[in-house]
Amino acid sequence: MFYIHMMLLFAVIFTGIRHGGIAFGLLGGLGVSVLAFVFGVSPGSPPIGVMLIILAVVSASATLEATGGLKLLVKYAEKILRKHPSQIVYLGPLCTYFLTVLVGTGHSVYPLLPVIYDVAYKKGIRPERPMAIASVASQMGITASPIAAAAAVVMATAADNNLDIGLHNVLIVTIPATLIGLLVACTWSLHRGKDLDKDPEFLARCQDEEFKKSLIDEEVEAEEGSSEDKQAKTGLTVFMLGIVSVICVAMFGKDLNLLPNGVNMSVAIQFLMLSVGAIILLTTKVQPKKIVHSNVFIAGMTAVIIIFGIAWMSDTIISFHKSYLIDMVRDVVNHHPWTFAIAMFAVSIFLKSQAAVLTIMLPLGFSLGIPPEVIIGVLPACYAYFFFPFYPSDLAAISFDRSGTTRIGKYILNHSFLIPGFIGVSVATVVGYFLSVAVN
Repeated sequence: MFYIHMMLLFAVIFTGIRHGGIAFGLLGGLGVSVLAFVFGVSPGSPPIGVMLIILAVVSASATLEATGGLKLLVKYAEKILRKHPSQIVYLGPLCTYFLTVLVGTGHSVYPLLPVIYDVAYKKGIRPERPMAIASVASQMGITASPIAAAAAVVMATAADNNLDIGLHNVLIVTIPATLIGLLVACTWSLHRGKDLDKDPEFLARCQDEEFKKSLIDEEVEAEEGSSEDKQAKTGLTVFMLGIVSVICVAMFGKDLNLLPNGVNMSVAIQFLMLSVGAIILLTTKVQPKKIVHSNVFIAGMTAVIIIFGIAWMSDTIISFHKSYLIDMVRDVVNHHPWTFAIAMFAVSIFLKSQAAVLTIMLPLGFSLGIPPEVIIGVLPACYAYFFFPFYPSDLAAISFDRSGTTRIGKYILNHSFLIPGFIGVSVATVVGYFLSVAVN
């Protein structure tokens, strides 16, 4: 029955890939219904704590976007990129990485992609070099963000398993590990492909009149007035102070008795981030209607529904077959606990949400008795959906690169994101594993 149930799960995932977006969540709910009514399996527990944290963080981030604060962040990044164009292969990905770390979602990358293309092309640098790794970097920053859903999943799952894992235990590993992995991937990208003036494919395309028109210089600029006004600066200041507050409470909450007895950090993040959003709202007087129509809010709500359905279905299957699963993989995991990273990587190829991957895999990992320091160390492996080049940020990078160098290959898998993504995640996972064992 386990294999039949897994076939049902894969059918849901592959159908979700075909439809995209919230289809994963809706189909996951359908899967739970089939398991309950057809196979008589008692539904597992939906990840309510994780979903509430995502809702709180997305509400604060969306309020920031509504004030223009996100555009202001992008404008600051643009100034750095244009001031040092020759370093675009490093600075472009680093900007998208830190933007994700600050805002908590990789969907904040889109305004920066045309800027990275513009700077690279005008400097004569093959745009594929910074563009591909910039998209990858925006997703690698998720496990390094103090307010992203991934960190929330780790803490909430640890609390459910009576394990003392704090935000600082995660960040002291994921931040340096993902940064090192990113820098190695950037170094590899420095000389990938031929320079534009020596690329026969690009030169041949330049003979086409329509293609020539698409390469006409266009200055990429942020909208005037929206980024520099007082509302945006106030919103960004409050948001940054809010992030600092969350980090301080996470690191020193127990030692300084900042939290009431019985309040764990996953709950604290919920009311703290809602408070950040509320203070931004009150100090900037932004219209609530703008918040719910922001890109961050829409993407965040989509993530919540995806996690709700697909993680619920996965938990139902895992809970029902828990003893069988543990007996099946216990020996391998006990002797080689690092193999858990491979399992997470494989799941993430098909499930395009790091929070959803962790929601499914972490309870299983803790049940198998994998040491917490090992699980923390291999967290970067929960990002593998660069394997197929259909993630929105990857497609956006392809669209914004008017030179055509960032692309999906003839055989699908020979695309621009595969090698830099594999290098970045592999290095980050290996570094994270050894670093976590050493410090935790």
